[in-house]
This record gives sequence, C-alpha cells and structure tokens, in this order.
Amino acid sequence: MARPTPELIDALRRTAANLKNGAHYQWGHMGGCNCGNLAQELTKLSKDQIHRYAMQRHGDWNEQAEDYCSTSQMPIDVIINEMLSAGLTLEDLKHLEKLDDRQVLLHFPLEKRHLKHNVRDDVVAYMRTWADLLEDQLLQKITLPTFDELVLS
Repeated sequence: MARPTPELIDALRRTAANLKNGAHYQWGHMGGCNCGNLAQELTKLSKDQIHRYAMQRHGDWNEQAEDYCSTSQMPIDVIINEMLSAGLTLEDLKHLEKLDDRQVLLHFPLEKRHLKHNVRDDVVAYMRTWADLLEDQLLQKITLPTFDELVLS
C-alpha cells in the first residue's frame, strides 16, 4: 500500500475531482486512463505526453510497472519514478488500473465493492476512498504533545 503523503493524497483528490468535472477519460489511453490521469497530476505532463512516452515501450500500466527500471531514464520510467516518489508503489499502479486493491475496497459497502475498472464514476469513488484511507493513516502517525508535556518542559 502506498506511503501516505500529503502530495499523494492531494493528487488523488484533485484527480478524482478533475474526472468528476469531465476531464478526458479513456481507459485504453495510457495518458487518459486511471493511472494516466493520476500521472498527469503528479508530473504535470499532458495526457498526450504520457501516452507518447508510454508507447516507447510495450504494454499497459501493469506491464509498464513490471518492466520499470529506476535507472533506465526511459521517459515512462521517469514518470513512474515521480509517481513512486510521491508515495505510490508499483503494486499500487497495477491495483489502480484495475481498481482492485483489497484494502481500498474494504472501505466500500459490500454491495458497492464490484467496481468496473473502466467506468469513470467507479474510478472517482476509488480514488476518493483511497485518499481518505491514506489521510487516516497519515493522521494516525501524527502525535502532538499534551498540555502537561508542554507545561513540564
């Protein structure tokens, strides 16, 4: 599961909002699919740039994640590296394309867990839920001193 970072949580929420508000969505387009839309937010590249870079190597996001090499300097690997730096894992990319991360799906009501990976509204719901889950994890890591600790110091 992704490392909860403010940057990633914000990017997931902005991506979900963009999709909700009509941003280009095409599951078969490397720059306009689930991962492609998130990559746009994290890298500030256009959908066409992301697609063009991805097409320099074979495969969808799942295969791109499998073939990822942190030192290759291929443009798609540079994009993936930026996404990983924001807190994602290679497994997260695979799960995002299929909307099938079990930890995320467990936060949906039982009757709503069967998301379709290429349906815009399902992608929006998945990203929003994932962002909320990551935010909860981030907040659990924060500890503030109590009043007594401050007074005694």
